[in-house]
Amino acid sequence: MSFLRTVLNDSVLIRPPGFYIIGFETFPFISVYFIFLAFVYVVTVLFNGLVIYIIVFNHRLHTPKFFAVLNLAVIDVILNTCTIPSMIKVFLMKDSFIPFNLCLVQMFVYYAFGTLESYALAILAYDRLIAICFPLRQNSINTVQSMCCIVGVSWGFGLGIIAFSVGIMTQLSFCGSVRVFSYFCDYAPVFRLACNDYTMHWWAASLLTFLLLVLPFTFILLSYVSILVTVFRMKSLDSRVKALATCVEHLILVAVFYIPLIIIFTIGFYLQLIDPDQRVLSLSLASCLPPCINPIVYSLKTKEIKIRVQALIRKNNVGVDQSKNKPWRVFKRKGNMSP
Repeated sequence: MSFLRTVLNDSVLIRPPGFYIIGFETFPFISVYFIFLAFVYVVTVLFNGLVIYIIVFNHRLHTPKFFAVLNLAVIDVILNTCTIPSMIKVFLMKDSFIPFNLCLVQMFVYYAFGTLESYALAILAYDRLIAICFPLRQNSINTVQSMCCIVGVSWGFGLGIIAFSVGIMTQLSFCGSVRVFSYFCDYAPVFRLACNDYTMHWWAASLLTFLLLVLPFTFILLSYVSILVTVFRMKSLDSRVKALATCVEHLILVAVFYIPLIIIFTIGFYLQLIDPDQRVLSLSLASCLPPCINPIVYSLKTKEIKIRVQALIRKNNVGVDQSKNKPWRVFKRKGNMSP
C-alpha cells in the first residue's frame, strides 16, 4: 500500500489512502440486521419527510414549537443518511474501504448532526418550559424570531466545534493499521490508530462527550425540575394532568436518545469495559433508532400535525374514489361513426 506523505511543521505526516470499516465482520446473522437497518432508514425518511412537508406547506404551523419540530425532523433524516446507506453498501458490495477525506466528511456529518440532535431535544424542552412555566408570557418570550435565533446558534456552535475536532485529525500520522473497528469512521477508533501523540484528540473527544450529551441533558433535567415545581403548584388536578401529558412524548425521546449513548460512552470510551462487538452493535442501534422513532412517538402524535395528516389522507382517498367513479366518455368523429 502506498502512502501520501506530507510535511507539516518539519514533521512527516503519513496519511493512508483510506480506512477499512470492519465493525460487522464477526457478527452472526448480519444479513438480518442489515435488512432491519434498511427498514429503519425507509421509515426515517418517509415519516420525517411527511412531517417536513406538513409543516413547510401549512402556514398555520409556522410557529416556534413546530419550527423546533421541523428542525428535529431535518436533523433525523441527515443523521441516518450519513451512516445507514454506507453500512448497507459495505454489506451488499463487500467493500469496506472508505477514502481518507471521505472518512473525515462522514465523521464530521455524524458527530455534527448527532450534536444537533441532542440540542434539538433541548430546544423542545425549552419550548415546554416556556409553555408551562410562563403561559401568560409565552407569545412574547417564545417567538418565531427567537426560536430561529436559538436554532441558528445551536447549528453554528455544533458545526463549529465538530469542524475543529475533525480538523485536528489531519495532524495525525497513520503508519500502522488502517482497520477501524466500528460501523463508520468513528472518532475514537480512528485516532487510536495513529502512531503519533493523540492526547489532544482524546481531550477533544471528552469535550465532545460533554457538549454532545452532558450539557444538553443537564439543561433538560433542570427544565423538567422547573416544570414539575410549576405543575405541583397548580390547584386543579385536571390542569396538572394536562400539563404533564404534553411532556410525556418528549420524555420518551429524551430517554431513547440519551440513556443508551450515556451508558455506551461512559462504559466503552472511559472505562473500556464493554466488548468491542457489543459496542459497535449498541452504538449503531442507539444512533439509528431515535431518528426513526422521533416522528412516530412525538411529531406525528402532535394534535395539529395529526389533523393535517388525516386531512391529507382523506384528500388522497377522495381523489382516488373520484378517478374510479369518473364515467368514461367516448368521442366519435363525424363521418367515422360505427353502429
